[in-house]
Amino acid sequence: MDVERSLQATPFTIDIPDAAIADLRRRLADTRWPDSVPGRGWSDGGDLDYLADICRYWQDGFDWRAAEAKLNALPQFKARIDDLDIHFVHVRGKGPNPRPLLLAHGWPSAFCEFADLIPMLTDPAAHGGDPACSFDVIAPSMPGYGFSSAPRSGGMNSSAVAALWVRLMRDVLGYSRFFAHGGDIGAHVVNALGRHHTAHVAAIHTMAAPTPADTPDLSPAEAEWLDYVKDWERDEGGYWHLQRTKPQSAAVGLNDSPAGLAAWVLEKWRSWSECGGDLDTILSRDTLLTLVSVYWFTGTIGSSMRMYFENATTRSPSNVGIDIPARLFLTLEKVDLCPSEYARRSFNDLSYGVTARGGHFLAAEEPRLLVDDIHRFLAPLPLD
Repeated sequence: MDVERSLQATPFTIDIPDAAIADLRRRLADTRWPDSVPGRGWSDGGDLDYLADICRYWQDGFDWRAAEAKLNALPQFKARIDDLDIHFVHVRGKGPNPRPLLLAHGWPSAFCEFADLIPMLTDPAAHGGDPACSFDVIAPSMPGYGFSSAPRSGGMNSSAVAALWVRLMRDVLGYSRFFAHGGDIGAHVVNALGRHHTAHVAAIHTMAAPTPADTPDLSPAEAEWLDYVKDWERDEGGYWHLQRTKPQSAAVGLNDSPAGLAAWVLEKWRSWSECGGDLDTILSRDTLLTLVSVYWFTGTIGSSMRMYFENATTRSPSNVGIDIPARLFLTLEKVDLCPSEYARRSFNDLSYGVTARGGHFLAAEEPRLLVDDIHRFLAPLPLD
């Protein structure tokens, strides 16, 4: 499993300066809220009553130092790969034969989405599971997200990140073969690992199907679903169109206003999670604000959005099929529920399933459910 390492990692601890925390509170206190049409709620974007309330808590009640300590309980490191400083969590498994598993986060998310998931994967016996199913877990921050530095030139699309993660796993950590899981943009990265890096990736567990090279002879279910996707993109896809065309314009405001950042990020968490319209029913405000604070303190909302631009404008390797064992684990978001026949156009060895509950941010919403499926899929598979 191990190979000779050619790059070094150094331990990393999150330590946000007191002055940055004070500046955040000042900016929140000075927020200039826009007007709204009474009764609209979330129908035309962020609900101002909710946002004003959670921003008051962010200013006066949220304890960043406690959130920072929780994150720092996870062993974190940085490694220099080419001209990028890559931040990652690396937790060794406690079972008899832990196998390496890379977790790839999406947008608007960060490594902290996996905070409750990681202990269940690394120490299953402590959580009612089989110790033989333990993993060494590696959860990197994508370039330009959180504590990983942002690329200073173009081209860092999903395929480029996949190649970067191979170097992290092989050259920094010494894993010649590994498994990978990802959701949202992280699923696109994981799909690229499965397509183009089969010498190193043994199997993938993904929460998004890649777009097939072509779609002849669509089934009725496929045609209906693709029509739904078009309607969804019309009604809900404004963020995607903006971020793939003009992300820098939005970045100026979002990087300057914590309230604006919260509105941009939390509206997506509400829309894409299975919360029945009320985020407070499934995730604590501390969890949500930890995520938003990571974006704020690192100033990376703009560079995170830029990945949409890179995916839209940078040519990727050819869209060939994925030949390694793959598990497509879909959430209850209808836009994710592509018919199995559509998914099988890209995966040549596919296990297909739909979660019993949970939405787009399943690692945070339903970590136990996701862990159980990862175990069921990967436990029988050989690494080599």
